[in-house]
Amino acid sequence: MTAGRPPQAPRAGWGQPLRLLLRLTVMGVGLGILAGTGLKLLAPYVANGTLPVLIPSGGSAPGGSATTPGALPAGAPPAGKALKPGRFQPKQELTALSKRWAQLAAAQKGLQASGFLLVLDDGRFAQLAADQPLPAASSIKTPILLAGLEDVDGGKIRWNEPLPLTKELVGGGAGWMASKPVGTRFPFFEAATEMIRVSDNSATNLLIKRLGGKTSLNTRFQALGLPATVVNNWLPDLDGTNTTSARDLARSIALVDTGEKLSPRARDLFREIMATSRTDTLIPLGLLQGLGKDASDPDSELLSFGVTAYNKTGDIGIAYSDAALIHLPTGQRAVAAFMVKGPFNDPRSADLIRSMAAEAAKTLVGRR
Repeated sequence: MTAGRPPQAPRAGWGQPLRLLLRLTVMGVGLGILAGTGLKLLAPYVANGTLPVLIPSGGSAPGGSATTPGALPAGAPPAGKALKPGRFQPKQELTALSKRWAQLAAAQKGLQASGFLLVLDDGRFAQLAADQPLPAASSIKTPILLAGLEDVDGGKIRWNEPLPLTKELVGGGAGWMASKPVGTRFPFFEAATEMIRVSDNSATNLLIKRLGGKTSLNTRFQALGLPATVVNNWLPDLDGTNTTSARDLARSIALVDTGEKLSPRARDLFREIMATSRTDTLIPLGLLQGLGKDASDPDSELLSFGVTAYNKTGDIGIAYSDAALIHLPTGQRAVAAFMVKGPFNDPRSADLIRSMAAEAAKTLVGRR
């Protein structure tokens, strides 16, 4: 260095900017990985509509319960298991309603009854032999509709796919499709709708066949958490060999309405089809009676109370059933299902379902 000359600044070049750019890139990738990992860990809670509670070591969970370092908050799933999505989560039993149902059933000798109700938004529930398998009759068409729309969602079935009517699929009793010539082709959406609208048995058999047959469909029901729901014979199944339970029927509706199954569009289709049901003489009429009224058109009259019921009934003489999604005046939603087995065409069976629905209405709408 020459005496008296100030030191020279480093030469400008590309080295420093490149190093800075490399550092920023590495930092960005690292932050991206951390964010992605965090979102992945939170995904089960977001799907369940909840967020995990972060508790500091030695702190307290909500409610003041002490925790030990690394302990999970009360009610958390076991380590390695995420919370299941959806809100079919009974939490607080409406014991007075459950007891009232039991009293109503006990007063009717010779009838076997079951019932289940769950308010989806807060977990209040009532039950009576809710898991008892009973003859499903046409109420089994609700879980069949769920399975069909699930396949539409998955691209396995086209909405307008033609379904051919074969001799084995012709079902007597309810519906009009049985009157059409063998070989007639019905679009999937028409069969699915008529299965609910007029409880068409041939339409139901078309769906059972297209969904892979009875054995395949039963496997689907097990996977959906419907253990008592089994198709053993083509409809109308007047002997009552096809079974389900009150809890299964309620769950099949709840799986859709909570978003656990089906896309938003398929969920809308499910509701639209359920809304076409013509029979409103069981749960809808019972709800209305519980509100202190009676009417020839229960669905319309319920609207004046701010109540809507989307339901599907079943009736084979020896067994009656009904299951519904109920919109309450509070804005909450409930699922309810009732089943009764008894002597052929015993009017007490339908009366008992209406009475149980009436008691539910008194509890849910605050008229008790």
